[in-house]
Amino acid sequence: MLIPSITNSLNELIDLLNQLSKKDYSNPCAELSNASIGEHTRHIIEMFQCLENQYDLGIVNYDKRERNVLIQNDANFAIQHILTIQNDLEKQNKNIELQQIIDGEEIRIQSNYYRELLYNLEHCIHHQALIKVAILQCENVIVDENFGVARSTIEYRNQCAQ
Repeated sequence: MLIPSITNSLNELIDLLNQLSKKDYSNPCAELSNASIGEHTRHIIEMFQCLENQYDLGIVNYDKRERNVLIQNDANFAIQHILTIQNDLEKQNKNIELQQIIDGEEIRIQSNYYRELLYNLEHCIHHQALIKVAILQCENVIVDENFGVARSTIEYRNQCAQ
């Protein structure tokens, strides 16, 4: 269920990106504290890429992102990276160590691949919610009502509607 949920969220993002003009994708948005939709998209992509690229090593540091400007300026390039991510999600669960430097001190925390996939899904949804705020300023862009909404919230709403 986890991988189909991630695939679904990333497909929603692709559907949205396919509707945006270059300007809507790459220009700063006041609603995003002058970040762009492209910057938020790049951030989503690069978090998944960190997990993918560091999987074999077994130590994941999300701060070691490429910060590829082309992803944040070219929606088609971003979509190609999203498709690659979707194709590479199926991996065996294994223990992973998270590494981060906080206030000059290295910390390491035990985790596993599936837990990190879940983290990345929640992180993706969070940034989609931010993107949705900016999208409301774009005319002629159709966004699913559940775009940027946590899966648990969607389930809760569905239960309330019955």
